[in-house]
Amino acid sequence: MNTHVNADPAELAKFSDLAHRWWDTESEFRPLHQINPLRLDWINSICPVDGLQTLDIGCGGGILTDSLARKGAHALGVDLSTKALKVAQLHAMEAETPNVRYREISAEALAKEAPGSFDVVTCMEMLEHVPDPSSIVQACATLVKPGGWVFFSTLNRNPKSFLFAIVGAEYLLNMLPRGTHEYAKMVKPSELSGFCRAAGLDLRQTKGMGYNPLTRRYWLNSDTSVNYLLATQRPLA
Repeated sequence: MNTHVNADPAELAKFSDLAHRWWDTESEFRPLHQINPLRLDWINSICPVDGLQTLDIGCGGGILTDSLARKGAHALGVDLSTKALKVAQLHAMEAETPNVRYREISAEALAKEAPGSFDVVTCMEMLEHVPDPSSIVQACATLVKPGGWVFFSTLNRNPKSFLFAIVGAEYLLNMLPRGTHEYAKMVKPSELSGFCRAAGLDLRQTKGMGYNPLTRRYWLNSDTSVNYLLATQRPLA
């Protein structure tokens, strides 16, 4: 493997160990299953994906990739976790999901291989797990067609986010395995916006995500202090 691949071996190992539980909606991946419809509907409201070429970077077990395909997209999911991709492929076979495929390749390598090939690129809950998030953003910008959309979601880096996403979600509520997130790797909206501008992406929309631990319900809002999503677009010219 290329020694310069933008991935943390410890992060890959962490998610590989949990790979067999990706599609268990009551497992550690329950939050992803719960927020997936919100993310999918938000993406589809901005850019209807039916018939489009979509790319999901850091797809893991394929929760978003699979749902994009079920919305009518020709969906490709890429990841560097062999185990997670095998789980994604197995689920696609069992569920008979149309027009979905998976590849073990880095975002940067795919950007060199297939620049300007996708109408929609998604990169959800991944930037806070890689050594160089700006490199991923640049790869996304290279991979999307002119006029196409790139969607990001990640975690803000501030005391509130530390309290909610790490102390609360991992230690108090046990929603996520302890050690899922590292505070230092979280990305402020200002930083991500800067990465996008440097990569030539125009910021079009920002959303936050709320959570009620009593009802265990998520919703999209304007509060970006913890979880947040960005919709960006590559200019036509």
